[in-house]
Amino acid sequence: MTALNRVPSLMARAGTASALTLAAVGGSIALPGLATEASAATIASKALQVAASKKGAPYHYGATGPRRFDCSGLTLYSFKKAGKSLPRTAAQQYNKTHHVSASGRKVGDLVFFHSGSSVYHVGIYAGKDKIWHAPKTGDVVRLQKIWTKSVWYGRVG
Repeated sequence: MTALNRVPSLMARAGTASALTLAAVGGSIALPGLATEASAATIASKALQVAASKKGAPYHYGATGPRRFDCSGLTLYSFKKAGKSLPRTAAQQYNKTHHVSASGRKVGDLVFFHSGSSVYHVGIYAGKDKIWHAPKTGDVVRLQKIWTKSVWYGRVG
């Protein structure tokens, strides 16, 4: 019996609920002899999971976590936990990323909000035109729809 043929019996033993729970949290199932693209989470997806786990954390200017964040502090913290270092400010982070088009953006890319050539805010793209970010004083880390077309995208390499 090949590893691919064992998948249904392994899934039955593990239980559908366990597999769905694993999928919901971005996990993977390793099967001997079966290589899949989903065998390891990417740095970007790990960073996105970290940012989402900080939902409700208060915004505080200059804060880099683990309990309070400003926008670039959240992205810095999230990518650091995923194993990648970023500079401190949104503008520095933009300059450090590989710039991608809106049509080429992927979940886990950074979304940079700009006015003219000045970057003033950053979040992590969550798909469906939404980002995880630390918005402003008096607010908390949350998932929000992108509210403007004045954005650039950057991929952490």
